[in-house]
Amino acid sequence: MKHFVILSRYLLAVVFIFSGFVKGVDPLGSAYKFHDYFMAFHLNFLDSLSLPFSFVLCAAELAIGLLLLFGVQLRVATWGAFLFMLVFTPVTLVLAIFNPVSDCGCFGDAIHLSNWQTFYKNILFFAAALLLFLKRNSFEEYYPSWKKYVLFGLLVIISFLPSIHGYYNLPLYDFRPYKIGVNIHNDMIIPEGAPADEYSTLLYYQKDGVVKEFDESNYPWNDSTWTFVDTKSTRIKVGYTPPITNFALHTLEGEDVTDKFVNASGYNFLVISTRLDKTDKNSFKKLTELYYKASEKGFGFICATATSADMVQKFTLEHSIPFQFVTADEVTLKTIIRSNPGLLLLYNGTIIGKWHWRNLPYSKFVDENMLSSQLLGMKQTSNNRLSFAIVVSLLLFFVIIVKYFRK
Repeated sequence: MKHFVILSRYLLAVVFIFSGFVKGVDPLGSAYKFHDYFMAFHLNFLDSLSLPFSFVLCAAELAIGLLLLFGVQLRVATWGAFLFMLVFTPVTLVLAIFNPVSDCGCFGDAIHLSNWQTFYKNILFFAAALLLFLKRNSFEEYYPSWKKYVLFGLLVIISFLPSIHGYYNLPLYDFRPYKIGVNIHNDMIIPEGAPADEYSTLLYYQKDGVVKEFDESNYPWNDSTWTFVDTKSTRIKVGYTPPITNFALHTLEGEDVTDKFVNASGYNFLVISTRLDKTDKNSFKKLTELYYKASEKGFGFICATATSADMVQKFTLEHSIPFQFVTADEVTLKTIIRSNPGLLLLYNGTIIGKWHWRNLPYSKFVDENMLSSQLLGMKQTSNNRLSFAIVVSLLLFFVIIVKYFRK
């Protein structure tokens, strides 16, 4: 039993740390998921609390995992893990049965699970949390009282850092379809020979006042005594779905310019301002400077928004915006970049740069070899992330081994 308790503790520690971190680096994404939940369960009055809930939930998960890992305030951490699983296990059962949202968002955009898969994995984690909860009084405290409270405070503070950074900057890790390095056109294509969705079709015919159900193999197509009533198709197998399925741009007059944009050669800047009434208006001064410099070089420069055409025209007049606006789906724009406004740089349709409005490049950036500088930056970022992952993995392994052999 002792080994099961140890295994449960570290299993929950890793799961809570991973879940809290991948959601914490993208707090706006978690807030959007809370919005979906509130709309699905008709709790619209809570929508204004989506972002605070996102901060608290991500930090709480990460803190519980860190406390379990380092053996700090184990009873508090055990209570936290147990209450989390006690609440979310039945919630995920409801989601699996009624399917009000397609993805629970338990692991942010890093891992997508169906609602039933989420419920099944929660059963395992609930069992682990219940075992720890029942054995909570047998846990030994590793640290003196003052160290215990200091470490507890430090770990809680650390738990908020990913969300704070993710809110004021772009996420440290981008798990969405529009990350740097993606060619939008290529990721919209369905390869030749890719499996298609498969459907089961039921046909309903009536005869002598009685409605009977048929399938495509036995329906009475050549019997005039039967009258067609209805048909029902159910998808039984999901085919290939390209990573990007809903990217579309239209001019304010309604012309579809999607293909023109994704197939454009050379450098193209794409500003994303989901809602102009909620955008950071001062950023458009810097974006305007970038536009004029890009225009001198012959580079494309447009802004995509989900705002109505009338509001766009009003905004451009009030702020003397010189570049073109196009419209797009609001959810798509929020998925592309977690910033309002945000900026993308594409080269031959491939995303090579993304900036939060707080970190927009200066206009002189356009005079540089942008492809070379961005590729160098991507390589450095990749190396930093790999080093970070290696260090964290070794640290987790070391902590687990040390704790295990102290038993």
